[in-house]
Parts: sequence; C-alpha cells; structure tokens
Amino acid sequence: MKLIKSFLLLPLLVVSFAAPAMAQRVAVFSEDRVLSESQVGQHVAGRLTEIATEMQTELQAVAAPVQQERERWNAETASMTEEAIQARPDLMQRYNQIVQGMGVIRQAEQYASQEMDQTRAQALRPVQERLNVIIPAILEEQNVDILLERRAVRFAGESVDISDTIIQRLNAELPSVTVSRVRIPREAAPQQAQ
Repeated sequence: MKLIKSFLLLPLLVVSFAAPAMAQRVAVFSEDRVLSESQVGQHVAGRLTEIATEMQTELQAVAAPVQQERERWNAETASMTEEAIQARPDLMQRYNQIVQGMGVIRQAEQYASQEMDQTRAQALRPVQERLNVIIPAILEEQNVDILLERRAVRFAGESVDISDTIIQRLNAELPSVTVSRVRIPREAAPQQAQ
C-alpha cells in the first residue's frame, strides 16, 4: 500500500520540482500607446493631419463648382414638374453634367482615401521595422518569454507592461521619419462630348 501511495505521489513531486524551471515570464505592451506617445508616432500623426488637410482642400476645390451648379439648378427647377424639366434640353444637359460631376467627386474621395491609407502605411513602415528590432532586444534583456498586446488581455499589472521601455528606446533610436504623401496615378478622365 505504501508503494502504491508513493507511486501516485511521484508525478506530483516531479511537477512541483519542474514548475519553477518551466515558469515563463509574460509581458504586455500597447502598440496604440507606443504610437501615440512616442516622438516618432506623434510626428507621423501630425504630418498625416497636415496631409489630410491638403487632401480636404483639394476635394473642396473639386466639389465646390459641382455643388454650386447643383444649387443653381435646384433653385431654377424648384417650381417645375419633372415633365417640364425633361422637356428642356438645356436643363437636362446641366443635370447630366451635375451627375457626372458628382461621380468625379466620389472618385476623388476614393483616391484620397486610398492615398491616405498608403501614406500612413509608408510612414509607419520604418517605425514597425525599428520596433521589430527594439522589442526582441527588450524581451531578451528582461527575460520575457511571451509578449501580448495589452488590449487582448483582460487584466495585467503595470509591472508587466513594457510600453514605457519601448517608447523610451524608440524615442532614442528613431525620433522621426520622413512622411510624404503617396499619390496614386489617376485614370484618364473620359472626354466630354460638346
């Protein structure tokens, strides 16, 4: 009976002695925080805001004439029936030009959105590349085996959050990057028949 009890306790003893050797150090970091609080992240965000303002100005320049013509057309046709409007070729031609102009505006908005996405990705590429060097070095220095994104963890104490260390290292190694607007080549616009 003693032999059976000893045999049953053996796995517990092995696990209890092996547990400290198998312990893994876990850390968390917040990529959003690293990007929003680091010098390079703030630099990129500021430049992206400037580029977005430029794009908005360009979009307004494209949209303003079309919107003005639409307002004139609406004011001119407000008291007319649909049949009366359709009976006037000049109004129908203006209407078709407005519809075409709205399509140009939508296309310009799509280009601007794609350009902004590509500009953001291009600007963050060197930051991500630097983080791919910094983070493994910090993990090795702190003997961390597992790194988790903070937003994926329900609770983690501040003692396991290495975001501050990453930010400090990133500030020292990469305070800014070049942020240039990516421009997508435009398709040739169809020629209007006159």
